[in-house]
Amino acid sequence: MSRTTRAPRAVGAPRAPRALCALAGLLALLAAACGKEGSPPRKGPAADKLPDYQVAQGFSLPDSRTWTRARKRGHLVVGAKEDQPYLGEKDPATGTYSGFDIEIAKMLSASLGFPPESVRFRTIASANRETALQNGQVDYYVGTYTINPGRKKLVGFAGPYYLAGQSLLVRKDEKDIHGPRDLAGKRVCSATGSTPYQRIKADYPKAVLVAYDTYSICVDNLLTYQVDAVTTDDAILIGYAAKAPGELKVVGRPFSKEPYGIGVPHGDNALRFALDDALRAREANGDWKKAYDATLGLSGVPAPHPPAIDRYPAS
Repeated sequence: MSRTTRAPRAVGAPRAPRALCALAGLLALLAAACGKEGSPPRKGPAADKLPDYQVAQGFSLPDSRTWTRARKRGHLVVGAKEDQPYLGEKDPATGTYSGFDIEIAKMLSASLGFPPESVRFRTIASANRETALQNGQVDYYVGTYTINPGRKKLVGFAGPYYLAGQSLLVRKDEKDIHGPRDLAGKRVCSATGSTPYQRIKADYPKAVLVAYDTYSICVDNLLTYQVDAVTTDDAILIGYAAKAPGELKVVGRPFSKEPYGIGVPHGDNALRFALDDALRAREANGDWKKAYDATLGLSGVPAPHPPAIDRYPAS
């Protein structure tokens, strides 16, 4: 997992009990005790267990300016997350990205004629995804990116390739939170600009919202008793809980549907449709399931059936 600078304690946030500091020193699963990062330790896919993806030979997509620009430079630049266990995570020692989203990005690059090992990943925060695609900072984006009507006005989406649902992550000793209806007066953390943040704000206004750029900071604050819950998609939360099963748990049933899509520059329909075709082919030949089993499947949750691809008309 990437290391992040510990954000200052929000005004009014409760301090971690002294007992927690003593307990944290005894827990091998925690990255550090009080006053330091509390995020779970890095544990993820083994490089030698990841699938190989056959690269399309002679592939050409001249109607896509994005693909043409990438071909001239010799590699794809893909936006991703770096702090989501089993989905998109960056090893701070090697700079290597791993997870299910990373494998989706790599298998699709192979379908576009680019060797997966040539992909250059760039970490983009949730609040900056549309800007990164609009400005050409990335060629496409794969990072728990929910497809919704508002975002479709700004960027294009291929897929979806996975269907998640918003849920809640709490400490293992939490007894009062079982679902979103229990959040009144509770400090709930999510990522700035994310769909889960907006949903809690709109549907559960009595919750006390706290926002940071990354979920890893939210989890750090959860472990040190500065917030009461972290909310985002269940796929992300399952990954965090799997890293520290003695400290964290996911509670309740998902209370939304979050179709994850591949973000592309708005108007590049040639690239969007090519990615739809590639995704459908990789699901059919078993690559999608292999990628899931080698990454997100390590959390113990079996592979679901891939959602239907929404090949919406050109805009």
